[in-house]
Amino acid sequence: MNAFTLWKPEAVRITAGAQHVATFEKTAMSQRKYCAECGGHLIDQSSDTRLVDVFAATLPTLPFTPGVHVNYARRCCRCGMGCPN
Repeated sequence: MNAFTLWKPEAVRITAGAQHVATFEKTAMSQRKYCAECGGHLIDQSSDTRLVDVFAATLPTLPFTPGVHVNYARRCCRCGMGCPN
């Protein structure tokens, strides 16, 4: 399970540890950035939406309220937060 936040690219910058950020690009549709030291996920930049997905856990001061559930091919767990699927 993952909590995500969406931002315009110009609103996102890495403020510490930029020298440890690596990029994985399986397809041209998305560039995933992660910490090369610990493997932790940081952001996912999608070329089709022109938005940056910043993992909510990396923003400890952001008041996060879930707004939607995203389900893929099959449900692996139930989320009882009352958000639309």
